[in-house]
Amino acid sequence: MDLKALERGEAVAIGGGILLGVSVFLDWYSLGNRYALLNSCRGPHGSCTAWDSLDVVRFLLLITALAPAILAWIIVRGHALSWPRGELTAVIALAALTLILFRGVIERPGTPSGEVSVDYGWFVALAGGLLILFGAVNRAKQGSARSKPPGVI
Repeated sequence: MDLKALERGEAVAIGGGILLGVSVFLDWYSLGNRYALLNSCRGPHGSCTAWDSLDVVRFLLLITALAPAILAWIIVRGHALSWPRGELTAVIALAALTLILFRGVIERPGTPSGEVSVDYGWFVALAGGLLILFGAVNRAKQGSARSKPPGVI
């Protein structure tokens, strides 16, 4: 085990994973009036966490939050991979960011949709996903070998 193999990118990604994991239990949605309903959460002026409002996505986000720790474990242990380290974590972070943006901007859960708005937990999740992506891409850049242009030996 070589802890000195970890660099700033892994620390940033792990911090993002912690933020993303915590955000699942923070308030993601605010309910505007007394008719607003989101699973077991009711308005007026109520709020709902991602754990209470997102059935499958909550587990996907928690799995994504573990990805940077798994990347750090691979780096510390020095496991050989057939792809640049950090590349798979970056892909997972992109998928999570897509889910976060979809459930916050495009299609929010609950009825009526006009009375459900995003709360601070959604922004924490977005920041966590971006940090995971930034850290993983940083690591993938460092680990990838430079390819030569065609025709050069």
